[in-house]
Amino acid sequence: MRIFRHVTANNVSLRPLPFLRELSMESYLVENESILMLDDNEFAEVSLIDVELSLKNGRKYSDGRIDMLIQYGRDTFGIVELKLGALNFLHLEQLEEYMTEKEQLFETYIKPNPDLDLEYTDVNWVGVMVGSDISTDLREKIENAYQIKDNIPVAALTISRFRGEDNQLYVITDTIFKNNSRNFDRTKYDYNGEKYNKGRLVLAVIKDHVISGGSTTYTELKNNFPDNLQGPVGVFTTKEEALLKYERTGYKRFYINEDELLKLEDGNVISVSTQWGIGNINNFIDHARGLGYKIDKEKT
Repeated sequence: MRIFRHVTANNVSLRPLPFLRELSMESYLVENESILMLDDNEFAEVSLIDVELSLKNGRKYSDGRIDMLIQYGRDTFGIVELKLGALNFLHLEQLEEYMTEKEQLFETYIKPNPDLDLEYTDVNWVGVMVGSDISTDLREKIENAYQIKDNIPVAALTISRFRGEDNQLYVITDTIFKNNSRNFDRTKYDYNGEKYNKGRLVLAVIKDHVISGGSTTYTELKNNFPDNLQGPVGVFTTKEEALLKYERTGYKRFYINEDELLKLEDGNVISVSTQWGIGNINNFIDHARGLGYKIDKEKT
């Protein structure tokens, strides 16, 4: 079970500054999508697909509107429902209604994206509720690994915003999530004495390959780790291309933090893809093993 608190304040006196509109909360999450991380494995790599999406017949007696559609790794998608107040069972019911139209959501907003290259049967789903608080009964239900129809897990996040005596904004988030769904591949990988999820494993191998001098130029690295190991976005691209794609689409498909970028001897700086799932990670692992890298599945 995942229950953790993210605190951005440090020895600063705080006073409450609640979000006044759902759009303000939404904007904060768009700019800080990592807040929606639910664990350190299959729900660790978060990227935004879109916001304010219409959904025909999304409610029992009317059309609906999805607040946020997000992606975890390569093949898991989340419907995010935002509420200003405390989360309760009515909000869970609304999320469940939206999930009945997940195939429509996929066909309308996911399948047309050429970077994703997925079929409906390839993907998993998770429901995410976000509010300022949560009722005791609903918290208990989610802590007990509640699932929507089709074994879809549900998470809840609470967000509290404050202004410090230094006039800075601070945000505290609590995440409640327990995923017992059999839909998900929870495999972690042992590499060089560390345990990694799929995306971080690829980043670690490429980083070691670059540091060891296995490839000194962009072209050499492409030859050693060709795009088809990943699929439509490739194993890596240049920093400039990754940032351009992020700025143009809002989709974070590559590791772009400074400590995640890799510099080659020819001067190119590369960003490694975050888009790894059960459908392509074995391609990469088999290829990396062929180059001499020792990778093992975590023993359970």
